[in-house]
Formats: sequence, structure tokens, C-alpha cells
Amino acid sequence: MQFVGITHQGESWAAALVDPHLVPLAPVTEFWADPAGWQDKAATLTADAGTSLERGSVTEVPLVPASARVICVGLNYKAHAAEGSYKDQDLPPYPTLFGRWTASLSVGNVPVPVPTGEDGLDWEGEVAAYIGRRVESADEAEAAESVFGYSTFNDLTARRAQKLTTQWTLGKNGDFTGPLGPLVSRDQVGDLRDGLQVRTRVNGIEVQNGNTRDMIFSVPAIISLISQTMTLHPGDVIATGTPEGVGYARTPQWLLQPGDTVEVEIAKLGTLITPVGEASLRSRA
Repeated sequence: MQFVGITHQGESWAAALVDPHLVPLAPVTEFWADPAGWQDKAATLTADAGTSLERGSVTEVPLVPASARVICVGLNYKAHAAEGSYKDQDLPPYPTLFGRWTASLSVGNVPVPVPTGEDGLDWEGEVAAYIGRRVESADEAEAAESVFGYSTFNDLTARRAQKLTTQWTLGKNGDFTGPLGPLVSRDQVGDLRDGLQVRTRVNGIEVQNGNTRDMIFSVPAIISLISQTMTLHPGDVIATGTPEGVGYARTPQWLLQPGDTVEVEIAKLGTLITPVGEASLRSRA
């Protein structure tokens, strides 16, 4: 089953994707109060004329509650860790974690502005995992069971801002720089350790081609580690890291400019398309 967020009845709702239609289920906060229950209900739905909406007739929004924590993993593929600023360092014993605010999130086909003073934006295609139950001090088996589903994600990065200090927060929270695709339930995806191909294209040119089996830290290991310190809740998101092929590490450097289009295609999860626009688009934020 696939789910998206939409604007419906004046607020953010979860909707089941019964392609090419959408069936509204519940407000986002109500959906995340019992995601498994809503999945069971959605499995019985059909896109009948009385309840369904044409996908193109609604505004899609991130299927993430405003209270969610979005925790991102950096340097989680060996080849990516070896291609950039940290290539001469040993692999970290623990995952490198940083946060995004939900205000930085977006969805597919929404133009993303290049922040003022940046030479462009960098692409980072990756898988996002969604927490579906409360997780506290979990072992890896419990952590694995806590995942409700996955989506495509593009961790678009403002490299100048990211590298101003040793902390990455500023460069990872540009307006609209966290587009997410539809959420696909875990039962349709399986275990990322079995391998999903992750491809990123810029203007049709492939720039990343990796596989989730090459992650340094698995999703269960990451969730288990986080849960020892902070309790995770339904609707929290773990962005699992990107494979090699980012723009800033290339010679010459290649960054996204207004007019470019970046696509993240992940097996079983679909393709996320993001156009890049002018800084003036920030007035929407």
C-alpha cells in the first residue's frame, strides 16, 4: 500500500494511493496515532466515485506530522565517505547523525530555490524510513519491526552553508530542500539489507547508482542506537544516507542550478522529481 499527504478540508490529511486516484483517510496526526490500523483499513479500499480524488486535483504535502523528528545519517555508504571532505579519515564507529526540521520538507514536483550566496544545490538521493510505533531502548530486532514504511528522499544540500562550521545543520535545512515521495508500506519493500537500487539523475544524466546493501549502518542498527537516548514516535523519519556521486566531490564541481531537474529513482519506491528554481521562490516559505 502507498500513502501520500494532501491538503484536504483545510488541513493536512493522509490519503491512500489507489493509482491514479487518492482516497482520503484521516488527518495526518490521526493517521500516525495508528498507522497500522489505517493500513489495514486502506487495504480494503477501492477508488470509487464517492470517496476518491484525482491525484492531479489536490495539493500534496509531506506525510509527516509537525511534531516529527527528521534524523538524517551522513556518510553511510563507504564509497560516498571516501569521495569527499572526509576521504582521508577512518570510517566512524557510529553513524553521523544530524537533524532536519519538518519545515524544510517538501514533495515531488515542487520547485526548490537555490539559497542566496550558494553556487548551487547538491543532490543526495536516498531512502527515508518512517517510524510506525514507539521505540525506546530497542534492540535491532525490535527496531526493525518499528519501521512502518519507506519513501524516496532527496537531501538537497547547500554546501557553502554546510561547511561554514563543523555542524551541518544550516546547510541541511534550506527552504523546501527535503522532498519526499509517497510512503510505501514495509511489507511491499522488504529488508533494505537485501538491496534496493538507488539512482539519481540530473537533466537525464545518471549521477548516482548505489545499492542499500552497501550501507555501513543498517536501518535497524541506526534506530536501535537512536532509541537508547531519545524515544522515537510514529511519524518520525530516518533518512538513511546517500551513495557516492554527489556534485561537490566532482572535478569540476557540479551543482544544481535554476532550470535543472533532479530525479531520485529507487526500486520499489518509485521516482521523485524535483525542479530547481530561483532564490525568489523562498517567498513561499
